[in-house]
Amino acid sequence: MIVDEPVVEPATTADLEAIVDYWVALARDQREYGSYILPDRNRDAMREILAAHSFDGRLLVARVDDTVAGFASFSIEEGALSLSSSRAFLSNLYVRPAYRDRGIGTQLLRAVENAAAARGADDLILETMAGNEAARRFYRRAGYEPFRVAMERSLSDRTENDTHSKGDE
Repeated sequence: MIVDEPVVEPATTADLEAIVDYWVALARDQREYGSYILPDRNRDAMREILAAHSFDGRLLVARVDDTVAGFASFSIEEGALSLSSSRAFLSNLYVRPAYRDRGIGTQLLRAVENAAAARGADDLILETMAGNEAARRFYRRAGYEPFRVAMERSLSDRTENDTHSKGDE
């Protein structure tokens, strides 16, 4: 059996339901690392979001033998503040388990970088769960470095005498 090389291209409307299924799988995987996203409850919302991304070329797929092996989506940051850099944001990158370790994730990432640069972005920003060392390793190998650190604390474990946020009194 000859396996075609992966082809990365804009997603089509016909790809949308499969991509939504893959997004749900991605969201389920991320729960292992502490993600708060509820995969099944967000299926319909993600269908709408991904459809909007596909409408203007911000949703890419990797095809192997006419099968969607993975996808990536991105946006261009547009806000009220003036910035010194035009930034794109990688919102999703997922390769189905059967297609991993074949360079497909790297191809998708490079395609997003090229598409974002073509839209005027100077930088690409992404997030990954802190505990997902495999993803962090993947992005480091691709040249990404930590940019911002998010910190979290559960508010359910506070006590009356909590002084974590108080200075020396």
